Amino acid sequence: MAQPPLLSLQNIQLTFGGTQLLEAAELIVSPGQRIALVGRNGSGKSTLLKIASGDVTHDKGVRFVEPSATLRYLPQEPDLSAYATTLAYVEAGLGPGDDEYRAQYLLSSLGLTGEEDPKNLSGGEGRRAALARVLAPRPDVLLLDEPTNHLDLPAIEWLQAELDSLRSALVLISHDRRFLSDLTRSTVWLDRGVTRRLDKGFFHFEGWRDQVLEEEERDRHKLDRQIVREEHWLRYGVTARRKRNVGRLERLASLRQDRREQRRVTGSVNMQVSEGRTSGALVVEAENISKSFGPRVIVGDFSTRVLRGDRIGIVGPNGAGKTTLIKMLTGLDKPDSGKIKLGSALELAMLDQGRAKLQPETRLKEALTGGGSDTLQINGQPKHVVGYMKDFLFGPEQANTPIGKLSGGERARVALARALALPSNFLVLDEPTNDLDLETLDLLEEMVSDYAGTVIVVSHDRDFLDRVATSVIIAEGEGVWTEYAGGYSDMVIQRGEGVTAREPALKTHRAGKTSLNQTSLAASAAAPKRKLSFKEKHALETLPKDIEKLDSEIDALNTALAEANFYTRDPAGFAAKSKALEATIARKAKAEEQWLELEMLREELEGS
Repeated sequence: MAQPPLLSLQNIQLTFGGTQLLEAAELIVSPGQRIALVGRNGSGKSTLLKIASGDVTHDKGVRFVEPSATLRYLPQEPDLSAYATTLAYVEAGLGPGDDEYRAQYLLSSLGLTGEEDPKNLSGGEGRRAALARVLAPRPDVLLLDEPTNHLDLPAIEWLQAELDSLRSALVLISHDRRFLSDLTRSTVWLDRGVTRRLDKGFFHFEGWRDQVLEEEERDRHKLDRQIVREEHWLRYGVTARRKRNVGRLERLASLRQDRREQRRVTGSVNMQVSEGRTSGALVVEAENISKSFGPRVIVGDFSTRVLRGDRIGIVGPNGAGKTTLIKMLTGLDKPDSGKIKLGSALELAMLDQGRAKLQPETRLKEALTGGGSDTLQINGQPKHVVGYMKDFLFGPEQANTPIGKLSGGERARVALARALALPSNFLVLDEPTNDLDLETLDLLEEMVSDYAGTVIVVSHDRDFLDRVATSVIIAEGEGVWTEYAGGYSDMVIQRGEGVTAREPALKTHRAGKTSLNQTSLAASAAAPKRKLSFKEKHALETLPKDIEKLDSEIDALNTALAEANFYTRDPAGFAAKSKALEATIARKAKAEEQWLELEMLREELEGS
């Protein structure tokens, strides 16, 4: 029997500035549920969460919170100004009977002491304190709006484990696919003011969403054809020449009204990078470079070679020196020792994490053009700024809008539009995924993958790195940096763990390869031997069976496709089975690659 809801929003309606943001939104949260709340930037996700928390009043509809339930809400921009210290801020969120020591524990786990003055906190530190405040009471319902923003990978992975251990019901808004996929069991899609619910986690959402949109497009096409038939009858029908059929006229009017009221999906970003000349084959060569600030070593004796077409991911905890490493690799900063050689004909374009060049008072069109002109040069062709704005989902009426008035997602799109408009063959992206919706992230991934030049990207988004990176450079600690082939998950398999503090056991040589030095050999001999985790052992045992099953599916699909006259008899069915065959072959290849990596890891561990 289903449990009664702790929180219920039914038929919620809200209008902003004459535009209906929410038409028929619903959100039902029962005990222990894990819900992903997803939708395009500007669709009203944050607003719906604010209505759920009671911070915003809706126009129509019903909001119900079970009287005995405790509810906590994490806003995107928490306000700590009324408190003397971060500890006082977190303790103020505790209720009667809550564990007061949990406040200090959470602050320490998130890298804060509790004595910080809120007036001096960075955006990331403020978010960590706000997370501690909402987690401390272990509430019945947690409403989290972009909880991973401004967090580094260790903090994200800690937060994921902490949330997974709670019994609280969760409603999550996040652009981090991995975070959503691992934590959620249901998905609520807010689209054009209306919510749809999928009783599966975010991992299954995108395929379901695409299916829904395809069905909508088919229904829209049927409606268009029906209107054409009715109009044809109205003009040319024999009966219509003598006497208009009032019923059919009313039906046509109703169909036209339905067509007008249909709200199409918001257009997609048309993301196109302005590519420059082809660079030389060698883009960057670093030989034993080092950089220190006082006694602290940021980069120590690091070597690498970056070739044209490489996509390098750089990861590490906040403060590890990722930005410093980028500046040296791009020639913007000199190492204390070692050599940096830049390739020929390089044209650099950068997207900085802080969007520092976006001044709040600058108008949107001036931010894109640099002022003094209404046109940009995109791939050698002039393009009017309004047309370029439309490519990034900005309306003409926003041309004179100050940057400071835009939402976080809109500012992220402006920064991307500026960076991509510059002719380049060497693209450096520092946290490009911040504040982007999932559809825009998809397009950014495609753009990076198709880009003819070289890309260095700093990101805490594990899924994004898996999709775009050809190798990952990670901060090991104490100035040691190591390069691993593949994406983030490949790095985890090779390294045995993700981005966490660990002793620097690896030393990088001139050729960019890594080997254990004598000190680390002695340390590893004394350290307990790593073993395969339960998950890795289970995968090793089950993957061969999965591969065998996929082989059977491939054989069955090939047999079906080889059937005579299949295509002429059922073109749609033939296309569907062809698509299924491609997907199954890709799944088999991925499973084989995963098994091979785990088998190599097993042999390495057993032989060590």
